[in-house]
Amino acid sequence: MAENIKSTVKEVVHLPSESFTETEMLEQWLKYAQRMEDKGYRIIASLLTINDPTLDGTTIIHELPNESSKIDFEKERPELLGYLRGKLHNHDIQIIVKVNETLVVKKAYTNQDKYNRLVELNPNLELMRSLFGLDVNE
Repeated sequence: MAENIKSTVKEVVHLPSESFTETEMLEQWLKYAQRMEDKGYRIIASLLTINDPTLDGTTIIHELPNESSKIDFEKERPELLGYLRGKLHNHDIQIIVKVNETLVVKKAYTNQDKYNRLVELNPNLELMRSLFGLDVNE
């Protein structure tokens, strides 16, 4: 009797790996943080915005001030990773968390501070402000 030999065929799935800039990554990172804030997850939102992550190829490096904040962040990391991979169309993205106890928390307190931070992320904002004659302090 001849046995039916099943050969396993591995389907090759090509996941997207489009290039993206650090600015595009930061934009999506901050959108995710805002979503967390809107849902009432303020701790994770503050961990995401405690400072700006940096980009090294497709690896995002995020520094946190202590080990307990790293533990809290790690719980959310799979969701964040899925979000970023989808929005940036790149499934090679990884997130590395480093603990830096000397981290200076970067916060924007005044309207001007907040505006300056947004201009850092998108310099075209200054062009729009001057074009429309807008005032930051209102």
